[in-house]
Amino acid sequence: MKLRRKWRRVRKAPQAPQVTEMDEVPRPDWDSFETIFSNFMENPEEAGVIFSIMIQVDPDSVVLKIANSLGTVHNTDQSREFNVALLTRLLTNQDLGTNWNNLSVSSQSTLKCVLLDRIMLEESKPIITRLCDIVSDLAVSLLPDNNWPELLPFLHKCLTDSTSNSCSRLSAFLLYAQLADKTGETVVGCVKDLHSLFLNTLNNDDTLNDLDVRITATMAVIRFIQCVSSLNEKAQFQDLLPGMMRTLTDALSNNDLEDAAVNVLNLFIELARNEPKFLRRQLVVIVGTMFEIAENKSLEVEIRHLAVEFMLTLVEAKEKVPGMMKKVPLFTNTCFAILLNLTLDIKDEPRFHTAEPIWHSDKPSWHWTEKQHEVSGATKSCSFGLNCLKRLSIALGGKTVTPIAMEQLPSYLVAPEWEKRHAALLAIAQISEGSSKVMIRYLEQFVNMVLHSFHDPHPRVRWAAVHAIYQLLIHFCPHLQAQYHNQILPALAAAMDDCQNPRVQAFAAASVVIFCQFESPETIEPYVDGLLKKLVVLLQNDNQMVHEEALIALGAIADLSKEHFHKYYDFVMPYLKALLVNANDKSDEALGRNAFQCISSVGMAVGKEKFRDDIKQVMDLLKLFQESQVKDFDTIPHILVAWIKICKVIGKDFLPYMSIIMPPTVEFSQLEPDKTVPSDELDDSIHKVKLRDEIICIRGEILLWAKSVAVSVLGSFAEMLEEDFYPWISQAASILVPLLKFYIHRDTREIACKAMSPLLLSAKLATVKGTAQGGNDYFNQLSGHIILAMGDALSSEPETKVCVTKLQELNRCLVICGQIVNEAQIRSIIDEIKHVIAESSRRKGELSERVKSEDFDAEEAELLRDEREQEVEIFKNIGYLVTILIKTFKAAFLPFLDELSSYIMPMMGKDKTTEERNTCIYVFDHLVGFCGEAALKYFDTYLPFLLDWSNDENPRVRKNALYGLRICAEKGGSIFKPFVGEALSRINVVITHFNAREPENVEAYDNAVSALGKICQFHRANIDSAQIIPTWLNCLPIKDDVYEAKAVLNQLCSMVERSDTELLGPNYLHLPKVISVFSEVLCAGDDVVTEDTANRMIHLLRHFKETLPPATLASARALLLPQQEMELESILSPDQKDTNISARAMKLLCRLVTCGNQTLCWPND
Repeated sequence: MKLRRKWRRVRKAPQAPQVTEMDEVPRPDWDSFETIFSNFMENPEEAGVIFSIMIQVDPDSVVLKIANSLGTVHNTDQSREFNVALLTRLLTNQDLGTNWNNLSVSSQSTLKCVLLDRIMLEESKPIITRLCDIVSDLAVSLLPDNNWPELLPFLHKCLTDSTSNSCSRLSAFLLYAQLADKTGETVVGCVKDLHSLFLNTLNNDDTLNDLDVRITATMAVIRFIQCVSSLNEKAQFQDLLPGMMRTLTDALSNNDLEDAAVNVLNLFIELARNEPKFLRRQLVVIVGTMFEIAENKSLEVEIRHLAVEFMLTLVEAKEKVPGMMKKVPLFTNTCFAILLNLTLDIKDEPRFHTAEPIWHSDKPSWHWTEKQHEVSGATKSCSFGLNCLKRLSIALGGKTVTPIAMEQLPSYLVAPEWEKRHAALLAIAQISEGSSKVMIRYLEQFVNMVLHSFHDPHPRVRWAAVHAIYQLLIHFCPHLQAQYHNQILPALAAAMDDCQNPRVQAFAAASVVIFCQFESPETIEPYVDGLLKKLVVLLQNDNQMVHEEALIALGAIADLSKEHFHKYYDFVMPYLKALLVNANDKSDEALGRNAFQCISSVGMAVGKEKFRDDIKQVMDLLKLFQESQVKDFDTIPHILVAWIKICKVIGKDFLPYMSIIMPPTVEFSQLEPDKTVPSDELDDSIHKVKLRDEIICIRGEILLWAKSVAVSVLGSFAEMLEEDFYPWISQAASILVPLLKFYIHRDTREIACKAMSPLLLSAKLATVKGTAQGGNDYFNQLSGHIILAMGDALSSEPETKVCVTKLQELNRCLVICGQIVNEAQIRSIIDEIKHVIAESSRRKGELSERVKSEDFDAEEAELLRDEREQEVEIFKNIGYLVTILIKTFKAAFLPFLDELSSYIMPMMGKDKTTEERNTCIYVFDHLVGFCGEAALKYFDTYLPFLLDWSNDENPRVRKNALYGLRICAEKGGSIFKPFVGEALSRINVVITHFNAREPENVEAYDNAVSALGKICQFHRANIDSAQIIPTWLNCLPIKDDVYEAKAVLNQLCSMVERSDTELLGPNYLHLPKVISVFSEVLCAGDDVVTEDTANRMIHLLRHFKETLPPATLASARALLLPQQEMELESILSPDQKDTNISARAMKLLCRLVTCGNQTLCWPND
């Protein structure tokens, strides 16, 4: 009754837990603490109130009483588990007075003793685990400052004291494991003393209890391996591995310890991921054990899968141990066979024989609950095996996997069991992505394997064959479409006749969609008639999935066929419009949205003129359909795609419909997944989102796809409507700019990034047109916001490929903004660029370290090539960015360039790639070309590199370096004078090389000739011009580098016009060559000569004809062909009008036949 009176008194208090004046708090009766505490089970609300008061009055006593209650004999394990859980909460909750940091020093000391005593005596494993959690959490802050000196000696005593039981040893190992995980280096010093204890424990299998301890010891060893830093320290644990593996196999043989074995397997997987090198010495034994586990059908499926996961984790650890697994004898053969065997676990369930929607790589079906790699009837093992085949192929590469596949799959394909034939075809599909570079060499064999199975008697196998073609079309585009269209398209058309198996029909139509991603209308044109006839038949099918896929395929054919689809328009459009008219109820909604997309594709194919008569009706139907179905999540993204295609067809005539399309576009672009879901689980998790006034549940993959579609639509509207998109720019920018850091979905992030330049251009055009409120101030503000946001997002971008995209888009934005970018914004960009270069250098260093690995091989080098190319792309785009800023701000940018020089100069080393060196040249060339005298100070630094690279082995480097010499000769003035001699020597090497005019070298040759011309023009006093100018003339004309050709011809005309004596030579010695160059160029057409220069040439030729002595002209007459004589005479005739002379010259002289460097001349009158 006393207790009840207390509860009543507390209940009368309005806010008992919030009492602030201690005099008002009823003093708790500590004698009845255990009674109050036991009431938590029966009356948690009432007990909680008084318990809160106790915490306020004396938190130290509450904590100590709960800690002491753990050893109370009459308490049940259940109540003690509750107590230890409560103790954990009290000590760790920062908002409670019982938090460890709020306890008195005396209470802390007492509690530490109580916890260690309890660990020594506790026999309940769940409570041991909880206690160890508490101790390790406290140790994180206490051990580094030596505020718990008793802890580590206590743990050592638990393991060495003869009186210790198995539970205390288990507790000690568990705590060591937790401390190694949480405090790392703090406990590393214990390793030497613990080694013998680990070794003895792992080899002690006398009792079952000791096996439990061995499992915990194994966990501790794995944690210690990962927390020590040096390879020598890790090597101390090598002799423990056999005992650890034996512990694992012993645990697997004991049914009562399978859960513990699962934990150990997960830790081995963690070790394989983080410390794969540690396993190298005993890899063959370890892998052999894991193979045995994976193939042991008496074990649980989860355990067998974990063994496979361990091996796949090692295979995927190629950054740390490239090529290691390929050196294990028969590893790939055995692993591939195990994975292939897993895919046999499939059931021929009835739902396969009905049709369900198919997932498209770019158009997810909202109704489908399975992933792409899953198939109807597939068990967990089958799905896991298929996924692992894909991972194995990507990680090991085609050189390793393809030969094994070609060895093992043929027997499966001819096996009597349909499951094996089915598995082989799915395996081909799964390995095609990772092995594409090698499989392409054997593509004919793989295609024949698959196409042969189109005629298999079992429908599941026929479906798998179509599925394989579907994947091959994705991963071998465009080669497969170009080389095998005459086999694949007829096979798919035949598969559409499989009326008893709608899933096969539908997937055949879906594969036609993938085929049409190949951008070559001519390839599909011969098959369009036949395919359309098949698709029209499928459109009469009552099966919804077949009907939908046929519509999508029809639209894809239209997309690919483009203008070739004109002749089918009148046939298909009436039927498609009829579908729209009838798409009123929910059951027809999917067909309606696909019909809209199909119509939009057909409209894009035939163009506005052909589509004109149907546009109004289609738009009205589309408007009605969207308004009636606007609340359906699964329809709107498809409709958005259709709107965009129609906008591309009708252009700015689309503006009246923007008020209809923008609300759902904005709503879907603002969709957000549940932020509490880990990023690697987003696709499969279910998310609640608000759509209009309803809360709906949607899978993460679908939600993110819908969001990316809407984001893409915003960018497309800005691009297509240009200045007329102005009313929506601010709203679009507020949505898109934050998405530059939408790190949970790469596609959305990239699409948002690509929308920045269309937004800016739209705003700029609106400003120029005068329709933007605020004018230049509006554009300046928007551009500043976007430029700064892109720079910020650039430095924090985690993916290299996306970083390249962001650089490219930032460059586009800078071009659009021009000189309105202010100094603060440039400062921000330069700081971010420094970070990007530093991060790229770090990654390249890691790649170099991977090359040094003892397991590195040629195939690993192939795998690294793509990563290196991405780093090169980053630096190349940084170079473009710098040149944009140089062109825009000229000398004013040089202080920022000086800051970057320490990042750019290392890229000029001989060990750098062609692109890296070319980028450095590109920057310097712009520096000289746009910064005038301010650039001269950089000559001493950069010119030696240009001179060296002008004879580089790589023709692209040679070309760009010689172009740089040309600019330096033109702009350098006296600063270039000391370099003239070496420049001439380098140029001579290029123009006199016996392969100088081979296709791969000719552009470098052209730039060398142009550079030589500039030296003749600007540094004649420093050269032997009488010898060098004729040499230059004899190199003419140049034709491949059109820009340089035009500049050189302009220079030649100028020299002839001023009667340059060294060019023409004594007694017009070189005049035949000049005439030859002029004639040959005029014959070449407009590409290498401007109209102005062509007119100048003809005037000069006329002048020569009228003024030169007949004997001089006659010397070249014999070299002219009769037809050339006649046509050239026609051009040079006195009655030819000046206004027509260039056009007449181009028309007639382009037919002249030239003979190398032979002189062309004209007859004497």
